[in-house]
Amino acid sequence: MIDQTILKSEERAVFALRSLYRRYGYAPYKMSKFEEYEYYIRNKDFLVSDRIITFNDTNGRLMALKPDVTLSIIKNCEDLPGCKQKVCYNENIYRLCGSTRQYKEIMQAGLECIGDIDLYDICETVFLAAQSLALISEEFILQISHLGILAAVLDRICPAPGFRQAATGFIAGKNAHDLIRLCREYGISPASEQILTGFVSTYGQRDQVLAQLEALCGDFAAKPLQELKELSALLDTTPFSERIIFDFSVVNNMSYYNGIVFNGFLSGICEGVLAGGQYDKLMQKMERRSGAIGFALYLDLLEQLPAPKSEYDVDVLLLYDSETATAAVAETARELIESGKTVSSQKAVPPKLRYRELVDLRKEAGVC
Repeated sequence: MIDQTILKSEERAVFALRSLYRRYGYAPYKMSKFEEYEYYIRNKDFLVSDRIITFNDTNGRLMALKPDVTLSIIKNCEDLPGCKQKVCYNENIYRLCGSTRQYKEIMQAGLECIGDIDLYDICETVFLAAQSLALISEEFILQISHLGILAAVLDRICPAPGFRQAATGFIAGKNAHDLIRLCREYGISPASEQILTGFVSTYGQRDQVLAQLEALCGDFAAKPLQELKELSALLDTTPFSERIIFDFSVVNNMSYYNGIVFNGFLSGICEGVLAGGQYDKLMQKMERRSGAIGFALYLDLLEQLPAPKSEYDVDVLLLYDSETATAAVAETARELIESGKTVSSQKAVPPKLRYRELVDLRKEAGVC
């Protein structure tokens, strides 16, 4: 039995998450720390950064320390019609840190579901993302968006790549001012401009957002909007329903992601600790027939959570001296530890040690 009090936040999370994912049929997946550099370069637009740590293998091949887990899993899975491959992992990746611009080793845990994906798989993945956050802290929020709705609206209003890219960036940043300016530069009608700027303020409780979306773009995006309604109804039956909201500022790379995307936040950490979604477009770019959905939890960020404070450093301070039989010290310590207590055996009281109980074997040896 592992004493949970000695584990760091991220270490406790790894054990809890692995157990959770296994209950839903996700098999542990282990991969190499490096892949051929060319593989990542072919898919560099999917990566957070194209700055990759490289080295030459003994056979002359240029290798890269793994900057991403999803790409490695896709490379090693098969297209199995009618089936789903469900894997979970905890791995370290190596990428440039956005704030320091230095390379960093990042611990990730997550899962991927690849194959014949349907609404159940989407709901299960979103639920597991919420439960993953709940295992770490009760104070969390999971934000969900549907890129199919945004894509349908952009296709109808202005499919120009420059407009599409800039508009999604402004929506992601909740930047209505520059979004309006962009619309006027492209000659977008006032009605269409109002629809797009509506996405900036479209976030909050799911029923409320669904009503807003119906009014904004019901005619443009009937199919993805219906999918979002069905997902919301399924999420109503989960214990985390109130902590799962819709927010259309959640916009991942629309060249690779489609459908449902989501981000997770924990109280006390200023940035998102979880990110995921459907990436069927990435699968297509890699000439795969399968669909896919998954998420990653950035465990290194859990270091920012306050460590649980204990009133005592140890349950029992066991005192003895040179006159005390060693066997008596060993037997007493063993009995206390087997009863579930923590024990520090000492010949004197350490000045800063906080202990709940004192057991003094010196008295039994005749010390006054």
